[in-house]
Amino acid sequence: HWTLLSVSLLNCLLSTACSVGLALAIALTVHSRGMHLVRGCDSSALPDDARAAIATNDCPFNTTRIYDTALALWFPAMLLAAAEAVLSGRCCLVALIFRGIGPCGRSYSKEQV
Repeated sequence: HWTLLSVSLLNCLLSTACSVGLALAIALTVHSRGMHLVRGCDSSALPDDARAAIATNDCPFNTTRIYDTALALWFPAMLLAAAEAVLSGRCCLVALIFRGIGPCGRSYSKEQV
């Protein structure tokens, strides 16, 4: 029970931190219109909007679809990390019930679980 409690609590904290980090990355990317994604490139060769950027020789990667691709990957990752945090929190609660800790540890919830 203690292993379940410690691992689920650690996973809940890490998943929450991952969700918050991804939400912050999405907010900064949308706010800057994707310019933070192409920061390593020569800024004089890029337009003001990263969505309209084309691949240049000054950039080590193709910038044509980086904005849309990053957001398309970050949104599902953020949702899955948030779901993982919720499920880990529930596992932590079950471990607390099994150990008899907390307000619901000595009630009907223990027999129900």
